[in-house]
Amino acid sequence: MILRWIHFLAGITWIGLLYFFNLVNVPFMKEMDSASKAKIIPSMMSRALWWFRWGAVVTVLVGLAYWGNGIVGIDASNGRGAGYAGASAGHVMGTFFLIWTIVFAVMYAAIMVVKINKGPVLGVIVAIVVAAGAYLFLDFNNHGWESNRLLSIGVGGGMGWVMMLNVWGIIWRMNKKIIAWNKDFANNGTPIPPQAAAMGRMGFLASRANAWLSIFMLFFMGAASHYPMLGR
Repeated sequence: MILRWIHFLAGITWIGLLYFFNLVNVPFMKEMDSASKAKIIPSMMSRALWWFRWGAVVTVLVGLAYWGNGIVGIDASNGRGAGYAGASAGHVMGTFFLIWTIVFAVMYAAIMVVKINKGPVLGVIVAIVVAAGAYLFLDFNNHGWESNRLLSIGVGGGMGWVMMLNVWGIIWRMNKKIIAWNKDFANNGTPIPPQAAAMGRMGFLASRANAWLSIFMLFFMGAASHYPMLGR
């Protein structure tokens, strides 16, 4: 119960800030001039991104601890007791981390390596890769002993894993440089490097992808207990 409440509170902090960035901060910053941004970004974004990135870590790691010990492990034990000799929590966890980390790697490559700049194009790629990841996870864990809670959280939590990696691998990496450059500009008048715009765009695209993913992530998390549609 304690793990669930920590997971809920951290998740509210993380996803709440995600929606703040996408629905409030992005349009607000478009109205600011360079001098105003240089004063606002170092102070506000440093604090907001601290809670954002660590909220993501606590949400995901505590959620994984609860899912792995409280659901996957119990399902595997019950499965072996019911005659499924091969029921293995390790198989579930292994496929989870492998599949969803590959999904993140493809998204990372699309944004950071190929540098896809068009939101709709990136959206199609993300949708295809995430759908493929969900299909593979369900296919590799379709032995008859896995419960709806195990499978639903395996999909929703997988999206959460990808989102957390996006936060640390793209959003924070891009924004911490932008924060430092704006602080230097405000204090010393040092010009902001021209690559700041491209880096800001990368961070924005990763954040917008996370915002859309959060809708489906929350659906599967809720479906784990309230809408049985997978497993037994």
